[in-house]
Amino acid sequence: MDKTINTKEYARFIEKLRKARLKAGLRQIDVARKVKRPQSYISRVESGEYRLDILEVKKFAKIYGKSIKYFLR
Repeated sequence: MDKTINTKEYARFIEKLRKARLKAGLRQIDVARKVKRPQSYISRVESGEYRLDILEVKKFAKIYGKSIKYFLR
């Protein structure tokens, strides 16, 4: 069984997350400050190295002005 982090579906989720950040006009460092994590954390999330849980997705959705459903379509 493949880990979900290695699926096409997760890759699409990560791409939506990155696009939402860019559309919101935010840099990785801006988001990192809002979630009180280093910029490298955002980079690892967006490169698919770090798998987000639902509570983290909720934080990103709020920062980007999106609903959680946006990322799951």
